[in-house]
Amino acid sequence: MASSDTPSRSHGRLTVRPSLQPRDLMEEPRQVQGAWVARVITLFPDAFPGILGLSLTGKALDTGLWRLEAIDLRPFGIGRHRTVDDTPAGGGAGMVLRPDIVDAALKAADSGLPRDRWPVIYLSPRGRPFDQATARRLAAADGLTLLCGRFEGVDQRVLDAQQVEEISLGDFVLTGGEIAATALIDATVRLIPRVLGNHASTEEESFSEGLLEFPHYTRPTDWQGRAIPEMLQSGHHANIATWRKAMAERLTKERRPDLWRAYCAVHGRDPDEDTEL
Repeated sequence: MASSDTPSRSHGRLTVRPSLQPRDLMEEPRQVQGAWVARVITLFPDAFPGILGLSLTGKALDTGLWRLEAIDLRPFGIGRHRTVDDTPAGGGAGMVLRPDIVDAALKAADSGLPRDRWPVIYLSPRGRPFDQATARRLAAADGLTLLCGRFEGVDQRVLDAQQVEEISLGDFVLTGGEIAATALIDATVRLIPRVLGNHASTEEESFSEGLLEFPHYTRPTDWQGRAIPEMLQSGHHANIATWRKAMAERLTKERRPDLWRAYCAVHGRDPDEDTEL
């Protein structure tokens, strides 16, 4: 019988781990050495993988292209009821996650890697806005640890001590960080090589070049009196690419003036120029 100190054995790129319990290998996700890893510290570990276990991210999870480790915060709590929070200093409504509890959980999730290879992130509405560039940065790392807040938030001292990066999904407030963590993981995992299968699809998406994505069409050619634009039926690929670029620029200018100004600044263009086809 293998002891708990027995080192992991590898078969090809798959890591084989000894276990005292029989396992159904057909139902277990494969473990690929060097796979990107998401560790999520949460009071609701059953929320994961959730939607991440479906579709392409779920298939990639099953085949070992990435791993998901949900870490339950509750066992790090103190006392009979495993308390993880306390009243806010200075008074006020709600509760705040204790620094000692969060610190213990973060240390348990520590990868031992520098922050540029393994970011530690707290999902917070006061954080830096999450964008496609951030998703690419995170996908290029070896993995990340996500701290899902609850109640009024997390004691600032542990965020400072552990050099935790704060990221926001937008200017709104959720009841906890689990939904935000799911969205961040999904946006990041799909950029990992072989997850989507067709790498070119990520190059044409919204924000990949600082622009919103051009509109898409498919059969039927005519639907309720609305026809597919003639250009897309021309078969002239160079002209189609030009049309799509012009549409992306026009949509960005109309719907996201902030993105359009940034795009023009990078490309040395006048943001007030005509983008009509």
